[in-house]
Amino acid sequence: MTSARLSATARREQILEVALEIFGRSGYHGASMNEIAEAAGVTKPVLYQHFDSKSELFAALLDDVGTRMRTEIAKATANAADGKSQTRLGFQAYFRWVATDHDGFRLLFGGAARHDAEFTEQVRRITADAASAIAPLIAVDLDTEKRRLVSHALVGLAEGASRRLIDKGTDFDPDEIAETVSALAWAGLRALDDH
Repeated sequence: MTSARLSATARREQILEVALEIFGRSGYHGASMNEIAEAAGVTKPVLYQHFDSKSELFAALLDDVGTRMRTEIAKATANAADGKSQTRLGFQAYFRWVATDHDGFRLLFGGAARHDAEFTEQVRRITADAASAIAPLIAVDLDTEKRRLVSHALVGLAEGASRRLIDKGTDFDPDEIAETVSALAWAGLRALDDH
């Protein structure tokens, strides 16, 4: 049953990848450690060497998905020339992530992650971290508290649009969606700047 011998780090990554697919398809409560071990090609004892419980595996997966999402956005916006291009590139990176990682989006923004008390605070922290990463990119003169509020609103805008796209269940062009949503966000940011 055990697949080819991998380093502990590589095995952990493999388990996370398999678990993402299974949790994405079955949800937290519908997935089992037996199913994850079998899909990863490892025994349950090997799985438990890496994660003490299903909730620990799910929590590690939430952190991993949140980090990957934030990293994609940070890489995309790092060399933007101005606020408008930062806005466009940030939304573009985000919607490309959603388009290629439906399971990651569902894991982070749906099901158990949102409604299970065990994971709610973790998702709030990941969302707050994303908003904190966005706040310094807002090229508008705002005091700190308003900047935080606006950064959370931008996260909510992206999440709401993504939820609609995923729930609809059809393929979408992430660059086209990013153009639309970033134009809306940039117009709003410019209006704030005018005040």
